[in-house]
Amino acid sequence: MSAGSRFRAPLDTAPVNVRVKLALLWAATMFCYVYGDYFELYVPGKLQEMIGGQLAFGPATQGALVGTSLLLIVPALMVVFTVLLAPRACRLANIVLGVFYALVMAMAVQGAWYFYKLFGAVEIALTLSIAWQAWRWPRRAAEQRP
Repeated sequence: MSAGSRFRAPLDTAPVNVRVKLALLWAATMFCYVYGDYFELYVPGKLQEMIGGQLAFGPATQGALVGTSLLLIVPALMVVFTVLLAPRACRLANIVLGVFYALVMAMAVQGAWYFYKLFGAVEIALTLSIAWQAWRWPRRAAEQRP
């Protein structure tokens, strides 16, 4: 360590735009969904259930698979929509969907293996963080009139 390196200026703490925070939280949530579901394949008997056409909540019908697909497409699209939607629509969507997906995961982890409960806890924390960040969305300062 050189003598000059001890006296460097502190790192800048530039604020992160709320849209960037929300998009990153959705992306992290999606990674947890993917890894949790992947690791679930190692649960004994899981592959046999899949081969037998069984989902966690019943038979793997076309409708059930479309519904499950929609359930996972929405958070994936929220990564993009969080950046592209108008602020009011974006805020509302993030609050509603953040709470909704936290509730879905709270129901999904009932009776699950510990690793899945761990992923579920992280996913609940992430989606509630999404709702909280959107709730606290900064307001633009009122423009001053002359």
